[in-house]
Amino acid sequence: MFHISNTTKEILEWIYCIVIAIVLALLIRYFVGTPTVVKQTSMFPTLKQNQRLILNRLSRTFHEIPERGDIITFEAPSSDEPLGVKAVYEEKQGWFNKFTYYVLEVGKKSFIKRVIALPGEQVKIENGKVYINGEELPEDYLENTVITEPSHANLIDFTVPEGYIFAMGDNRQYSMDCRKFGCIPVEKIESKVWIRFWPFNLFGKV
Repeated sequence: MFHISNTTKEILEWIYCIVIAIVLALLIRYFVGTPTVVKQTSMFPTLKQNQRLILNRLSRTFHEIPERGDIITFEAPSSDEPLGVKAVYEEKQGWFNKFTYYVLEVGKKSFIKRVIALPGEQVKIENGKVYINGEELPEDYLENTVITEPSHANLIDFTVPEGYIFAMGDNRQYSMDCRKFGCIPVEKIESKVWIRFWPFNLFGKV
């Protein structure tokens, strides 16, 4: 009869605990929330480079449509050129590629932007102002400067398709966002920005 020594049992128990911890960490990261670092300036002045955030991923888990004004993260489109008004995505093939990309997020790029328009809403961007269904959108979070439309903007007068949202960065002149690559499918939204925990003097809900 094969006998397992106490040392071997302890090693197997440690391996078992480590595997469980990794699985739980991945589940929490994918379904509940995860920390992140702001790497770009597209959300300035609301968010600045190197600030640390906690992302709430429960909205993705429960398939909730975000509200206007929410700051979200979403998977970066595969192309900068929209398909009509819709962003273009190339789906990964094979379970291993899907697991490493969507769960482990190896090689995955995401954007942080603010939700501006919801499914079915008509959007017009004119003279630095945003109009939703013909009414000017109040945007107190923007700096008190003239907002110039970047030359790369493709979408300035359109209707958001059902199942999609339109998002832009607060740093409008320098933000690469839905104006360039098109509206984002709701299922590509990864999380909602919840808490800023660094720097400590700005700790709190975003």
